[in-house]
Amino acid sequence: MLAQLHPIQMVDVCLPTTDGRWLIMPRYTEPEPDQQALLAKLRLTLPHQPPPRIRSGSLVLPGETRR
Repeated sequence: MLAQLHPIQMVDVCLPTTDGRWLIMPRYTEPEPDQQALLAKLRLTLPHQPPPRIRSGSLVLPGETRR
């Protein structure tokens, strides 16, 4: 069961704005039909997509270090 649901991931989509801020949109990947069927059997639903956030300053992405 966990192996089948493992591909559903939560990611942060980070887009720079023209005024130097960042638009951060946390998103989870949409489940495939077989994953959706398993979620239904377990009576589970994924939460709504979180709302976007705006952040000023620099971002540190995974694998990067601050200077």
